[in-house]
Amino acid sequence: MRLAILGAGAVGRSVAELAGEYGHEVVAIADSSTATVDEVGIDVSSVLASKDAGEGVGSGDPEAVFDSDYDVLIEATPTTLGDAEPGFSHVVRALEDDRHVVLANKGPVAERYEELRDLEAASAGSIRFEATVGGAIPVLSTIEDCTPESVTAVRGVLNGTANFILTRMAAEGLGYEHVLGEAQDLGVAEADPTFDVDGTDAALKFVILANVLSDGGFSLEDAEVDGIQNVPGSALELAAEDGRTIRLIGEATREGVRVGPRLVPENGALAVTGTRNIVQIETRNAGSLHNSGRGAGGPETATAVLSDVGRLPEL
Repeated sequence: MRLAILGAGAVGRSVAELAGEYGHEVVAIADSSTATVDEVGIDVSSVLASKDAGEGVGSGDPEAVFDSDYDVLIEATPTTLGDAEPGFSHVVRALEDDRHVVLANKGPVAERYEELRDLEAASAGSIRFEATVGGAIPVLSTIEDCTPESVTAVRGVLNGTANFILTRMAAEGLGYEHVLGEAQDLGVAEADPTFDVDGTDAALKFVILANVLSDGGFSLEDAEVDGIQNVPGSALELAAEDGRTIRLIGEATREGVRVGPRLVPENGALAVTGTRNIVQIETRNAGSLHNSGRGAGGPETATAVLSDVGRLPEL
């Protein structure tokens, strides 16, 4: 497949670097202000070296990406809420041109799911978005294999930053603010960690899961969300005395989405440590399925993007 990549952050650049290993060719890449388009395939290393030097990914206008001869648009721009722009409009343009779209951007799938599906139905192109939930963990493809109709609920840990903080607080008896600072120093938490610690990032992922189970009907405003900012160290100590711990657990069903700190067995499946993620898929016919692994990171998320590209039909 010939790929056009929008977004040259950790995920977009990793897709560009790994595309050849998966048998695909990058013919266009754009960041927020520059682009490179080459119908015979761009020189990825040269383009990324230019980006690292602060010169952008090329001398072209990002709009030129849509005029390139691509098969699949990789939407890897930053997630935005509400109208999910500009990511949503990028998807619209590709589908209207009968091209495929693979999203790493959670916004359009969480906030405008039904519109995406309507656009897909009118297009020769398809939408896939494995990378929006759980990074490298094959959550959506597992649900697809089981068929969404047979899945009754999905729950688990889908934010590595919050999980790292809770793990360190429990293991070392440290307070929230101390561990948050440690996480920022290590690069586990962003300078502004709000989306991670207030539950928004996890909620977006569980909203996407609820939309998949229900074929739409949910957005972030429908989710019940609590973060970890107010979890005291004493609560973790008390939980440990009872053989339990606290994790930021999300749950998606056809009835709704909930995310918040929950007590779980200390040695149970949901008590993953560090930045690890886990998803528990409850099914009618196959029981409870567990998928665990790295839920974020450029190369990890890029593997989900490129796996999706491999599932697309030829146009």
